[in-house]
Amino acid sequence: RQGGSQSRAEEMVCRVEWLIPSFLLFDLDPDLLPLFQYNCKQFASPQECLSAPEFLDHIRKVMLVIDAAVSHLENLSCLEEYLCNLGKKHQAVGVKVESFSTVGESLLYMLEKCLGAAFSPEVQEAWSKLYNAVVKAMQRGWETLPEGD
Repeated sequence: RQGGSQSRAEEMVCRVEWLIPSFLLFDLDPDLLPLFQYNCKQFASPQECLSAPEFLDHIRKVMLVIDAAVSHLENLSCLEEYLCNLGKKHQAVGVKVESFSTVGESLLYMLEKCLGAAFSPEVQEAWSKLYNAVVKAMQRGWETLPEGD
């Protein structure tokens, strides 16, 4: 955006710590917790992970990707290579494609908490479409890897 105004995603990046209590990821799928290891540290509980500076940094990065997608809404294909490589990185650390639906559900819940009454069905649909487009591009990172096992 121009003129110094922030997108919603940028605003959320600034308020990540405020959003963490509404982050449902581990409530929705506790099996995702072991994927979040930083410096080989295994978290004993979701709360420990959610309060770790490394996890907050990871959430900021997720929101920056979402913000880039919002900023390039008219030309998401310009992010294709980046998102495909991001998908490869996620697969390399053990993330399953199916996990992105859980992440999306958690993201939509965070947006609902952040936006309140402004989170209309139309807004939810728009965010869902955007998130799904990002995930589809990331999934192509899986598709470019040779089949194994």
